Amino acid sequence: MLPPEGIVAYIIFILLAYLIGSISSSILLGKAIYGIDVRKYGSLNPGANNTQRILGWKMGLVVLAFDLLKGVAAASLVFFFPFKPETNSFVITQIVFGLAAILGHIFPVYHNFKGGKGVATLCGVLLAIHPFAVLICTAIFLVVFFFTRYISVSVIAAVTCFPFLVNSLFALWLDPKETLAIKIFSIVVGVTIWLTHLSNLKRLWHGKEEKFKLKKALKKGEDVAQR
Repeated sequence: MLPPEGIVAYIIFILLAYLIGSISSSILLGKAIYGIDVRKYGSLNPGANNTQRILGWKMGLVVLAFDLLKGVAAASLVFFFPFKPETNSFVITQIVFGLAAILGHIFPVYHNFKGGKGVATLCGVLLAIHPFAVLICTAIFLVVFFFTRYISVSVIAAVTCFPFLVNSLFALWLDPKETLAIKIFSIVVGVTIWLTHLSNLKRLWHGKEEKFKLKKALKKGEDVAQR
């Protein structure tokens, strides 16, 4: 149980995590380097996939790395508090700070509250909480992506496996009483990913979902709308 001053600090750190999540590298770099707001083109989503589609694969990788690091950084704020690692209190705090960062990514205060879906930031949070399960999910993502070339399908497949992995792997070295938070959260994450990708599933059903295509860097004077 935190003392009153600890509760105030807790709230401040939630706000800090939100502000970290609100930093959108795709929007900032797109405008600074190319004078382009990626939210106006392609899928209108300032995520790594749409960024590489509009600005090229190198910029897409930068955005992906930055969004992952936002999630890791937010969840890692837990180390400023006296919680014992890998306990429910520790994990719940990671989840709270992580969710604040994801909320910031989706509704960024710096960018008129118009952000992305938060998948990469979510993956960063999960990486901080349970890196072993995330590494396996990453392998699943790569296998599905290799055969389908659909980012959305690969994400859904990987994150759907996350709760199954967590519920079997997380208890291998921890007290079962201290795994409830991550087990519940993993299920919520799996369901949420399905809900946030309903539009992708509809496009997939109608044969309109776009497969991943590696794009070269945008050249000066090139028409973005034709990408």
